[in-house]
Amino acid sequence: MSLTARPRTAPAARAGRREWTALGVLMLPLLLVSMDVSVLYFAIPSIAADLRPGATQQLWILDMYGFVLAGLLVTMGALGDRVGRRRLLLSGAALFGAASVAAAYAHSAGALIGARAVLGIAGACLMPSTLALIRTLFQDPAQRAKAVTLWTTVMASGISLGPVVSGVLLEHFWWGSVFLVNLPAMLLLSVLAPVLLAESKGAGDGRFDVLGGLLSLGALLPVIYGVKELAGGGWDPVAGAGVVVGVLLGVVFVRRQARLDHPVVDPRLFRTPAYGGSLLVNLLAMAATVGFAVFLTQYLQSVLGQSPLEAALWSLVPTGGVMVAAPLAAALARRVDRAYVMGGGFLVSAAGFGWLATVDRATPLWVVLAGGAVYAAGLVSAMTLANELALGATPPERAGAAAAVLESGSELGGALGMAVLGSVGAAVYTAAMPSSAPAAARETLGGASGAAPGVVDAARGAFVEAMSGAAVGASGLMVLAAGVALALLRRRT
Repeated sequence: MSLTARPRTAPAARAGRREWTALGVLMLPLLLVSMDVSVLYFAIPSIAADLRPGATQQLWILDMYGFVLAGLLVTMGALGDRVGRRRLLLSGAALFGAASVAAAYAHSAGALIGARAVLGIAGACLMPSTLALIRTLFQDPAQRAKAVTLWTTVMASGISLGPVVSGVLLEHFWWGSVFLVNLPAMLLLSVLAPVLLAESKGAGDGRFDVLGGLLSLGALLPVIYGVKELAGGGWDPVAGAGVVVGVLLGVVFVRRQARLDHPVVDPRLFRTPAYGGSLLVNLLAMAATVGFAVFLTQYLQSVLGQSPLEAALWSLVPTGGVMVAAPLAAALARRVDRAYVMGGGFLVSAAGFGWLATVDRATPLWVVLAGGAVYAAGLVSAMTLANELALGATPPERAGAAAAVLESGSELGGALGMAVLGSVGAAVYTAAMPSSAPAAARETLGGASGAAPGVVDAARGAFVEAMSGAAVGASGLMVLAAGVALALLRRRT
């Protein structure tokens, strides 16, 4: 027997009731920040009738929040590592509440756009803080996996719940109510967070890289804006130039970070397979999710003739698969290499998209929803494990910046998905339309509205074919994500 005992790693402290209660409090801002991405979908007609925005102003009312949120995530995540994540969370909650009041009582389109921009700033303070605080609240890997599962599920559910909450509120109140619903949750967060959450921040005490923060904003905003514009309207020189400028600024940002002692984002993090691989599969997953969601929503409304609220309610059905599959995947990953569980989840998702590729005009709605439940269950389960793996591989002092980069990757993935799958669907739609149809009808399903009944019927059939083509593309992305998970994430802890 050896005279020297082999050192053992002390077991991580397990979280108790206080930490789990704190997690519940953290879910409040996460739910509302994710809901605000989609909460205006039903409110826009009422806003248009009241504030009379121009076409461009109406687009900015919808998009300003998401653009500012995506552009500032990295900067705010790194700032939270310096000044304290709880402090940033509380500051974001106060700002989110004030901006919600300003948006609800805006008397002009410009004022509403400005309030939405401030909401984006506040949301960028809140989102990375919630995920970074999970890293410090839950030291035990199994408990942290459960917490991240809940975080991912709430974030995905918030985007789906936004239109439903909006539709219900607008049945009884004016359009400003979709913003005022934020106030009770932010007030509760402001009261409970100081009691339940200890301050958490990194060890770095160097000067914050303000120029680096501006560069990250300058890189992300033009790329996301350009990709969304190209996806929605085809080639546009301004949008194309935005993507190029954003990529160039991104290169400058990365090179600058590599030379600094206290960078906004440590480039070495991307060279860690557990983090870099998780970031990549998350990007692919969001590309498939967001890119296909556009088709599914339009299918429910424009092909099946459902009202916006009906479509929003039916679109919640697939989340039932997520509620069951995500905890099961997290439990299985404690016994099997998580890369295999993630790869299996992505392949299940690929099968679900393949199922939807067989949809035609005669397919019952329940078959479509079942296919949606299959792809959502596999995809979100794999994304949950990727988030947990990336967070666990991150040094605690860098948790805020690392969480922000993960969320920025999701935003970029969603924009890329709209561009790639949107282009696939548009090509299939145009090819499926008869050449005798009007030019507008051959471009989009919306362009066929008001045309002869035969043209409208042909456009609906062509759109279903386009949705099938997009499903094939999404299935391919999921197969690619499964390959990346197996290649990069095996035996990673």
